[in-house]
Amino acid sequence: MLLTYLDESYTDRWYWMGALMVPDNVAIPLSTALDEVVLNAAKAYGVNAESELHGYDLFQGRAHWSGLPPRARVAVYNAAMKAIGAHDVTIILRGVDRHGLARRYASPKPAHEVVLSHLLERVDGTGGYRSRRLTRIVDTLHFAPSHASRLVQAVDLVTFLYRRMANDTGHDPREAAANEKLWSWVEQRRYHSWCWSPTARQMHEGPA
Repeated sequence: MLLTYLDESYTDRWYWMGALMVPDNVAIPLSTALDEVVLNAAKAYGVNAESELHGYDLFQGRAHWSGLPPRARVAVYNAAMKAIGAHDVTIILRGVDRHGLARRYASPKPAHEVVLSHLLERVDGTGGYRSRRLTRIVDTLHFAPSHASRLVQAVDLVTFLYRRMANDTGHDPREAAANEKLWSWVEQRRYHSWCWSPTARQMHEGPA
């Protein structure tokens, strides 16, 4: 059985959702590994041992990670991504150009609904684009607070970073290199990624 954790990351234009598919026998080991990342950060930097791992907070120095210098926050993010990549998980990412939706359709569906349907189709095993009954998903969606699950936090880290790589332009070259280093830990776990541009002739896959 695969447990699938979902999260979103977006800007005014781009909306992404990520899925982290975790075999049931991997869920506890990965959660424990991420607990250890935070415990090590608590020892090294004095943060709360219950701190949550969130991409935005680590990048911006917010919430539990406020007051930490950038190098320390990057080190924590790096350790978390390394832990995720070291486990037998599968990553799927789907996005949409929200501006393109508005230009193409008079009454577009919400970006969340569009991307979620694409993501669930891919999780279920189909190529997408055509409506079909999902046959391999055996449970409904459950909404859980992030503080209760390291695996929800894990997909947050993955989705936030990928969205920045895919759509944030004009980065300082050093930041771009740092992001690529972070992503390198989980690249082998990326099964599929795609962003739908409703008004474009071609669609792109991946952050390139």
